[in-house]
Amino acid sequence: KGKCPEDGWDESTIELFLHELAIMDSNNFLGNCGVGEREGRVASGLVARRHYRLIHGIGRSGDISAVQPKAAGSSLLNKLTNSVVLDIIKLAGVRTVTNCFVVPMATGMSLTLCFLTLRHKRPKAKYIIWPRIDQKSCFKSMITAGFEPVVIENVLEGDELRTDIGAVEAKIKALGAENILCVHSTTSCFAPRVPDRLEELSVICANYDIPHIVNNAYGVQSSKCMHLIQQGARVGRIDAFVQSLDKNFMVPVGGAIIAGFNESFIQEISKMYPGKASASPSLDVLITLLSLGANGYKQLLKERKEMFSYLSSELKKLADNHNERLLDTPHNPISLAMSLKNLDENNDAAVTQLGSMLFTRQVSGARVVPCGSVQTVNNYTFKGFMSHANDYPCAYLNAASAIGIKKQDVDVFLKRLDKCLKTSRKESKKGKVVNEISNSNTGTEQLED
Repeated sequence: KGKCPEDGWDESTIELFLHELAIMDSNNFLGNCGVGEREGRVASGLVARRHYRLIHGIGRSGDISAVQPKAAGSSLLNKLTNSVVLDIIKLAGVRTVTNCFVVPMATGMSLTLCFLTLRHKRPKAKYIIWPRIDQKSCFKSMITAGFEPVVIENVLEGDELRTDIGAVEAKIKALGAENILCVHSTTSCFAPRVPDRLEELSVICANYDIPHIVNNAYGVQSSKCMHLIQQGARVGRIDAFVQSLDKNFMVPVGGAIIAGFNESFIQEISKMYPGKASASPSLDVLITLLSLGANGYKQLLKERKEMFSYLSSELKKLADNHNERLLDTPHNPISLAMSLKNLDENNDAAVTQLGSMLFTRQVSGARVVPCGSVQTVNNYTFKGFMSHANDYPCAYLNAASAIGIKKQDVDVFLKRLDKCLKTSRKESKKGKVVNEISNSNTGTEQLED
């Protein structure tokens, strides 16, 4: 049926299935005689076993979704994977999606592929409207495709950084709709930035006949992000949305899913990919979804949501104990932020030092964001880089509840963060006292002189 099975398969069943696919490829035929330059030959038995002898990859030179005659098994694997992934995207909340394909590139390069496909439809366009998010790969995806990003600064509403819809529309009018390749929006993001106002942006794109590409990097795991995409497509225009395989399905880095509501446009993107491609990302996600089943994946989504609530409540308690606060970002369903005002006021270096302390204590993924850092990316200078705004009111720390997180992860993180904050406050107080003594001594010396 091309759908994800309700209940997961056991490993031996999955391996039997993969071996059956593999013996359909010509490189595994008994008595095969290959005289071409690409015959699926592998020197190492270990490498062959790692890939279940599915060596030919996916697609043909002109289309990543095309069937290879001498690799029927790999081609079937590719078709099945795309079909099963489409089923999961619908299950996760985007019910009207019509087409998708797995591409063996991470999110940034997959976005670039979308922009390059649009180039042929809009040859005069040179700008991409981009509500600011301080993440390098989505910014570089536009530069790599040869377009000029037009950065739209976010507006501060309470603690949240939200899309400036008025500025987006004003910029479209100023530049001219025909000169704009697309609007490049974002769903999943680090708090205190929250998902873009997708419905309003989609309506603007429909009104001005401008394509709309959504960076949904780790949004499949969030029902709220998926609902925003579904609503945006219902009321306006979304041409494609791109999501990472590793972040949403817990597989190795190296693949993404490009999906959309217009089947022919998604096919155009797949045909834009030059040459054949690695089957590894498709194989990884198919194995994972067959082992989980639809029910297993739904259970992971449910657990993630529960852990978000738990992380939120416990991080709030810890923040209160340290005279800090959990920033109020109700529109962000995955990421949380806790202020670091006390550290920031005592010592600028104390904020970045906290990040180092957490990392050396084996806390990965937590981001410490100081005030006022400046970074240049591809000749564009961002003030307040990592905070998604030029002047966010305070330094803060990020933590996220992503798919696969366990209660133990949250508890250990909070325990180590508590210790690090206590140590940082002691050290920053010492530094403050030393500075005061040093300043008073200098004053005395000057007076004596």
